[in-house]
Amino acid sequence: MPLPTSPVIRRARLGAELRQLRRQGALTLEQVCGRLGWASTSKLSRIELGQSRPDLADVLDLLDVYQVPDAQRDALIVIARDAATGRGWWKSLSEMGERQRVYAELEAGAATILEYQPALVPGLLQTPAYARARIEAGRWTDPGLDVDADVRARMARQEVLRRAHPPRYTAVLTETAADLVGVPPEVRTEQLRHLVDLGALSNVSIRVLPHGAALPADPLTPFSSYSFPDPADPRTVMLETLTSDVRLVAEPNLDRYAQLVDWLVGVALDEERSAELLTARAESEPSGESTRAMAPGPRSPVSGRG
Repeated sequence: MPLPTSPVIRRARLGAELRQLRRQGALTLEQVCGRLGWASTSKLSRIELGQSRPDLADVLDLLDVYQVPDAQRDALIVIARDAATGRGWWKSLSEMGERQRVYAELEAGAATILEYQPALVPGLLQTPAYARARIEAGRWTDPGLDVDADVRARMARQEVLRRAHPPRYTAVLTETAADLVGVPPEVRTEQLRHLVDLGALSNVSIRVLPHGAALPADPLTPFSSYSFPDPADPRTVMLETLTSDVRLVAEPNLDRYAQLVDWLVGVALDEERSAELLTARAESEPSGESTRAMAPGPRSPVSGRG
């Protein structure tokens, strides 16, 4: 059975390969599009930037123009098929929003995932009740959001952690995130126990960053870091904001985040002590602050896809 692939990453890989072939042939966007009868260079530009799902026929035409040798051609056709369709469960989940779909595609093909969250439990670790509380609290940013569909999408994404050949997943949560401020007591307890149970999986590591730990920047933006089985597929870091996400693929940026990942893991509690802290939280009485349900509004700790 082939390993899952990440369509968003395969699109980026395919685009980079096609751009390199065009430049090796000393061809401009205009020249290539002219030979193929494409009315505008925007189509080729979007393919090279990995911004659109490529049509296999278009890729075959480009490979003809660039006179690609058979072996390289066959390899690029495989990448193009992955980029266009992918092999994963999310293809049939039409109700998944665009932001969640991008993360789902990254998660589905990843070999390793690391997520840092300063205030929330990441989507791959959420219980349905916690996910619902978060989504409902954040509806002020998207009044038309289908809460039930969004919860189903988050739960579907979590299957990646229990599949055959799962990614190695690490979550670094601040102690503030582990406090689960603003969720009802029963939701809080269930979510904390769920974190402990997930941390027992052989491919999952949950680490808590204790109060008082010195941060290299304040505040640190939530981010997710991905690597992939094929070393030629580009590593990726996603920065999460309230309304959109930023994807980083430039090597200098990725190297800086790799250093940040090493630092976060180094100062966080180890897995055993993190599990002990989460278990103690689950068994303790929540504070008055934590017993109040998340109230909708700009101060609710919400984000677009997590």
